[in-house]
Amino acid sequence: MARTTTRPVVTLTSTAGTGVTYVTRKNRLNDPDRLVLRKYDPVAGAHVEFRETR
Repeated sequence: MARTTTRPVVTLTSTAGTGVTYVTRKNRLNDPDRLVLRKYDPVAGAHVEFRETR
């Protein structure tokens, strides 16, 4: 996959405060705001919201 500025690599950090992170790519045209996804946090043992950090 070609590296472009349209789909930058972003880091998602757990809102549970456990320090768990995910790395993904997002489409800047479709999601100009910070990305929020509900993903599994293995330290918390549950699905929690992960927010994009810069």
